[in-house]
Amino acid sequence: MAEDLIINQSVSKEAQYQSLLPQIEGLLHGESDFVANMANVAAALKEQFQWFWVGFYLVKGDELVLGPFQGPVACTRIKKGKGVCGTSWAQRTTLVVPDVDDFPGHIACASASKSEIVLPLINDNEVIGVLDVDSEFLDHFNDTDKLYLEQVISILLNQNSK
Repeated sequence: MAEDLIINQSVSKEAQYQSLLPQIEGLLHGESDFVANMANVAAALKEQFQWFWVGFYLVKGDELVLGPFQGPVACTRIKKGKGVCGTSWAQRTTLVVPDVDDFPGHIACASASKSEIVLPLINDNEVIGVLDVDSEFLDHFNDTDKLYLEQVISILLNQNSK
């Protein structure tokens, strides 16, 4: 198991992801505990990209419940269809929000958050949670983030199924 990440923030966003993906695979290799793996994924993403907030919410009944995260304290429970996280869950799709103030029903867990990307975790055709990433900058996330964060989720879910 890798315990240290090689961080290089002087290259393009795509190059950062390309460097980080195999490190995440190594970090998760041999560990079957899903919570531990989510915690390390959140930490690796936060360390690499210095985003404002990175974390997971897990489906429990009709709510998303806060899981492992890195950043300031967060909302604990989110109803299905509410806010960006609940909408991503309900729609089963990745949402890239350039300006959270323009998102109808945005839940402001932290006023410093300006843009957001939320990706559903789909296992056996069921949404089991979401990965939520917030930035303090407007229009911070794009298709590159969507592409590579979906790969991060795939690595996480594949390790969970072993």
